[in-house]
Amino acid sequence: MRLLERDDTGGVRLTEDLPNNKIPPYAILSHTWGDGEVLFSDMMDGTGKNKVGYAKIRFCGDQAWRDGLRFFWVDTCCIDKSNSVELQEAINSMFRWYRNAIKCYTYLVDVSISSSDADDKSIWEPAFRVSRWFTRGWTLQELIAPISVEFFSVEGVRLGDRTTLEKVTHDVTGIPLEVLRGVPLSDFSVDDRMTWIENRMTTREEDMAYSLFGIFDVQLPLLYSEGKQKAFRRLREEISKASKTEQTFDEAEARCLADLHVTDPRHDKKRIETAKGGLLKDSYRWVLSNTQFQQWHNGEDNRLLWIKGDPGKGKTMLLCGIIDEMEISAPSCLLSFFFCQATDSRINNATAVLRGLIYLLISQQPALISHVRKQYDLAGRSTFEGTNAWEILCEIFTAILQDPVLKTTYLIIDALDECVTDLARLLNLVVQLSCVSSRVKWIVSSRNWPEIEEQLAMAAQNAWLSLELNGESVATAVAIYIDHKVLHLSHLKRYDNKTETIVRDYLSSNANGTFLWVALVCQALADPKVRKRQTLAKLRTFPPGLDSLYAQMMEQIVLSEDADLCKQILAVTTIVHRPISLRELTALAEMLDDIADDPESLEEIVKVCGSFLTLREQLVYFVHQSAKDFLFGKATHQASRDAFKWTFPLGVEVVNHIIFSKSLNAMSTVLRRDMYDLKAPGFPIDQVQTPSSDPLATVRYSCVFWADHLRDSIFDKDMPQYNTLDTVQTFLEKKYLYWLEALSLLRAMSEGIMAIRQLEGLLGRADQTHLKAFVRDTYRFALSYRWIIEQAPLQAYASALVFAPACSLVKRKFKAEGPSWLSTKPVVEADWNACLQTLEGHSNWVKSVAFSPDGQQLASGSGDTTVKLWDPASGECVQTLKGHSGSVNSVAFSPDGQQLASGSYDTTVKLWDPASGECVQTFEGHSSSVNSVASSLDNLGGYRYGLGKDGTWIICNRRNALWLPPEYRPFCSAVQGRMISIGCSSGRVFSIGFSRDV
Repeated sequence: MRLLERDDTGGVRLTEDLPNNKIPPYAILSHTWGDGEVLFSDMMDGTGKNKVGYAKIRFCGDQAWRDGLRFFWVDTCCIDKSNSVELQEAINSMFRWYRNAIKCYTYLVDVSISSSDADDKSIWEPAFRVSRWFTRGWTLQELIAPISVEFFSVEGVRLGDRTTLEKVTHDVTGIPLEVLRGVPLSDFSVDDRMTWIENRMTTREEDMAYSLFGIFDVQLPLLYSEGKQKAFRRLREEISKASKTEQTFDEAEARCLADLHVTDPRHDKKRIETAKGGLLKDSYRWVLSNTQFQQWHNGEDNRLLWIKGDPGKGKTMLLCGIIDEMEISAPSCLLSFFFCQATDSRINNATAVLRGLIYLLISQQPALISHVRKQYDLAGRSTFEGTNAWEILCEIFTAILQDPVLKTTYLIIDALDECVTDLARLLNLVVQLSCVSSRVKWIVSSRNWPEIEEQLAMAAQNAWLSLELNGESVATAVAIYIDHKVLHLSHLKRYDNKTETIVRDYLSSNANGTFLWVALVCQALADPKVRKRQTLAKLRTFPPGLDSLYAQMMEQIVLSEDADLCKQILAVTTIVHRPISLRELTALAEMLDDIADDPESLEEIVKVCGSFLTLREQLVYFVHQSAKDFLFGKATHQASRDAFKWTFPLGVEVVNHIIFSKSLNAMSTVLRRDMYDLKAPGFPIDQVQTPSSDPLATVRYSCVFWADHLRDSIFDKDMPQYNTLDTVQTFLEKKYLYWLEALSLLRAMSEGIMAIRQLEGLLGRADQTHLKAFVRDTYRFALSYRWIIEQAPLQAYASALVFAPACSLVKRKFKAEGPSWLSTKPVVEADWNACLQTLEGHSNWVKSVAFSPDGQQLASGSGDTTVKLWDPASGECVQTLKGHSGSVNSVAFSPDGQQLASGSYDTTVKLWDPASGECVQTFEGHSSSVNSVASSLDNLGGYRYGLGKDGTWIICNRRNALWLPPEYRPFCSAVQGRMISIGCSSGRVFSIGFSRDV
């Protein structure tokens, strides 16, 4: 796209042809052609100023300048119409160019008015109604496509915009008001849209069809000799083809979208609304007329709105209401949102927020999936879950927001304060992207946290809406909510008028503008145990203020007959890493054994804790993050600290130990071979379906998090007690293979490997040599056979046991589990060799490997033309970098690990960003294969270990230390401290680690 640029002296020049990602904000002119138009050639040879049409150019440039824009576009002189290729591309892009403009100025040469008469419509409206502009074919899309259309007279006097003049525009054109207000064009039938062009004209008959390309979102080649009839026939055929594929994904795209999915925020919204008793329109509609909201919604200057307030003030339901209103008022726009929830590990981190926002954007505008596929096709699901997931998702998200085809977009994030992981990163990204495009606006909400305020204040275009400063509006909304809740209670309990009035008055007097307080009190009054005659006495026990109410309800729990059970349940649910099911709760909390098989009793006990907990779809949640904070002693009220002491009388570490111990007991009881009765040893994981009666239901949480609770149970970072270590050893020696199978079924092998590694670290100072050796063996076993166990869970008993070294402690301990259907077994190595793991994935020789300086990544270059990035700890392929057209002969990290260089047989050197996988730069100049690349600071200081010149020995301090058999000898190698990675001609990469110098 070529633009015009105005300088501060009023001069105008043409820019070069700009790529889509380099186009600055611009204004655009809509007009009718006449005599003396300034053409592309006139601008190139400098004669344009002498033409009559230059007045339009000057007007557009000056008006854009007044609106803060340096760049603008005029069709007469920004398109080289002598170039047929450029003309075709321009006509197919025209609708998008008008839609992406910040401002569209409609210049009406046949409407004349002085500035003093502009406010008197009776003077200029008759001429406006019969303006030639309304009769031309190309101006149809110029009326509909832009975000902002402003009408000007020939003198440059502003007459109004599309909104203020919508009625007269509708009367003149017959175009529905909904279209002028931005309703999606797809909401109107093909025939309806065709009628909008019927009373218009174009100079060339084919343009009657070509001017509709954008209206129907199609692209076609231009055939100016075909005639109007054939042009319309081709247009209708293309519309028909497009409609068949609209909003659909092919198999690869569907798989990509499924892997991106961590939650569907639309379902979260419905769940939240249901849990809170439904969304009341009258309780949120006040915000729509709020000054700050109006400035954000209607203005150009405020693209980020922060809604802040104390706990329980109704921020989440307010955003639910805003979402509903915007779906109605701006149906042609994209609306993506996300609800953070601190107690749910799926949706309490910054990465999940991006995944949710991107998921909804693609669901509404499928073409945007191309940005995800660029990364996903290289690394698959690990794109969204690997070490670099945040960086990759940031790049994808930024590219989507900068895409010229992106529709006007609203992004909403609720409860930033409940983003437990990487909140600072998320805030920084929101601030950065809030000024990326005028077509993208943000709403975020949170509590009044200074750290959030500090970062959001850095946004250039922001507005704040404080619920405390809008106390009167919030109080009115709470009053409406109270009326709703009291009416429900009155029907439920059959209150008389006097009781109903007293309840309403008490709630109104003590709510202090807090929805959550009202909800908790009404929940308590609705309890079947509270009889109608007891209502008023019960009501007066509830103190004003959320913390005071929590304190009072805590006192009731402490004095209840089920106090000890409630203490166990509250303690467990407070410190688990995700919401747990009722069945998982029975496996983790003490004293629940007697009712483990009694769902009704379990639900009843949770309801006793109903002031703090709620049950949704058999999962136990906190009613609100503030309830969890109260139990954790984080609230300012003294009662909060008292609640913490009551819930954790011996400390949080003791509860963690209970969860750890109960987890091991539950897994020891439940885990067995072939949990899902797959029978076939090679049964693939992607065909596994969870049985309706899931045998893993009680231990799903335990399988993944038991080691975390062991770590958190240790006082003062000391090592675990001996009886604890004995329990761990017993579990591993009896259930280790069954646990690996369960991890595979739960798609959690990576978490399992990290758990073993964590356990190995905890044993650092313990003197239990046998346990240390066994844990080390389990780690080697899991690393070596992780891939196949992930693909087929029962291979833990087949391939893994068959090919493990003869002296493997796991192999010996589980010998009886090996395949009885093998009559002759292969000869295997006697013990684990120095190879920690073998990384497979290249389809040709591995020619070069290199560790990142921090040892956290390993790069390998191969004859298959790719570079792969690996996580040495888990063996996972994080990314595959594609771009070379020949064998990759050498790879090297920069000293800071921020860049990776690769040299190739294709004679180029490429520089990559390891975080995003993007090729930053390609260096050309060699006339033959590039066989080596190196950083200027590589190997600074040297290493103790290396390879001998002939590759047959690993050397330490220049002395031979370990001889390599022929099949293990390197084609290439990399050294990082005591770790050596070797790439073989077979295509395998393996690592050897030394625990000490030889």
